[in-house]
Amino acid sequence: MSTLAGKVAWVTGAGSGIGRAGAEALAAAGARVVLSGRRAAQLNEVAAVIARAGGKAETQPLDVSDRAAVEHAAAAIGPVDILVNSAGLNTPKRFWRDLAAEEWDRVVRINLDGTTYCILAVLPGMRARRSGVIVNVSSWAGRYETQFTGAAYNASKFGVSALTETLNMEEGANGIRACVVCPGEVATPILKNRPVPPSAEEMAKMVQPEDMGRVIRFIAETPPHVVVNEIVVSPTWNRIYLGGSDMKRRPE
Repeated sequence: MSTLAGKVAWVTGAGSGIGRAGAEALAAAGARVVLSGRRAAQLNEVAAVIARAGGKAETQPLDVSDRAAVEHAAAAIGPVDILVNSAGLNTPKRFWRDLAAEEWDRVVRINLDGTTYCILAVLPGMRARRSGVIVNVSSWAGRYETQFTGAAYNASKFGVSALTETLNMEEGANGIRACVVCPGEVATPILKNRPVPPSAEEMAKMVQPEDMGRVIRFIAETPPHVVVNEIVVSPTWNRIYLGGSDMKRRPE
């Protein structure tokens, strides 16, 4: 069903994981999807998959932490109806005992600054059209204090959650709607950056990227008079509650 026909969706972090799944789901709904990420080869692969499925996709390689590059990309894309901020990362050395200032900067610049730069780039056009949907992918760690994800990730994702609601406070009157999505464990490549990556068996029990793709499509298809402010998603087998072999909070 082409419920989003004629809409332009800009998805960051679209080369893998939640971003890729969201892009594929929006394209399946009829949107023309612009794929952004740091790895052009991955973006081209996703664009080819979307095209083979009958969708429309183009690529715009981008490091979202580069504000000038974000502004240049937004100008090249033109009017955006749906923005999905899915670019994000964490660092293996994430605990205060071994956190370097450079790693803090890297995480915050991508997760929080990059999200902000992309929002700032699309807001003027959305205001002018009095319409727009912004989906910010935060985390369970952006909703609840979660120790094993580390200081920089938690701080940046809480920031994403906070700025999302300020969009609804200030821009709802302009027809702009924002939703923060806070997933628990999703089986994506970012998990490889954990100090001890989870096993394949454990990842199979997690939320899968395509599950998150359906969530993003649902938000985008919600009628203009409705805003979904926040969605928290977790696996039924929730290791944040149950624990896992890779979730040790203290060194041996």
